[in-house]
Amino acid sequence: MSTIMTSEQRVSKVFQLLETADKKEHTVGKMLPLDHALRTAQLAKNEGSDEETILAALFLNIGHFVPPPEQWSDARGPINISFTVVDVVGNISAGKYDKVGAEYLRQLGFSQKTYELVGSQALAIPFIVDRIPPYQRTPGTIAVKPPTFTSPLSSTEMREFKNDPLFDQKVQLVKWSDAATKTTEVKPPTLDAYRDMAIRNVSMGMRTLY
Repeated sequence: MSTIMTSEQRVSKVFQLLETADKKEHTVGKMLPLDHALRTAQLAKNEGSDEETILAALFLNIGHFVPPPEQWSDARGPINISFTVVDVVGNISAGKYDKVGAEYLRQLGFSQKTYELVGSQALAIPFIVDRIPPYQRTPGTIAVKPPTFTSPLSSTEMREFKNDPLFDQKVQLVKWSDAATKTTEVKPPTLDAYRDMAIRNVSMGMRTLY
């Protein structure tokens, strides 16, 4: 019989991924992942964003660090759904870490708005890059991203993205992420500062998930 995971346990799982991310060979700009996540979330908070958006800023790059799908768990035990190991490997090999992160958060019970925002980089980044003149695309800017995230959007993709109800937040998240790599003066709050916020989010998400 499966052990039911509480909201607190679900939040601890995703927080642990961020806490251990610094031990992996991955940086955002020259910044360690946890520091970058905290700074991005702080920028979102400073702008008066709602809790779902702040958490999306915190978890924006979580897809880089999620475990294999067979290790994902929900309230009923091991997950048995259509998002398989093949899907994860395929998305990672294609550079679609945003989709992997969004699905992981969805399965842990985070709210739809939060995981949809996390999964939006493949649209938001090329949209922004398209508006940056080539001469401004220097190392360290938002324009220097994997090809998957900088390939131009088709006219249909562009139109649909602009009509997305979360369009403004999706674009702003990427801008905050980019700005966070340059905001090193002030030390951000610790991860625990977002724990209660995340627990509230999961509790809300679980009510709609089940």
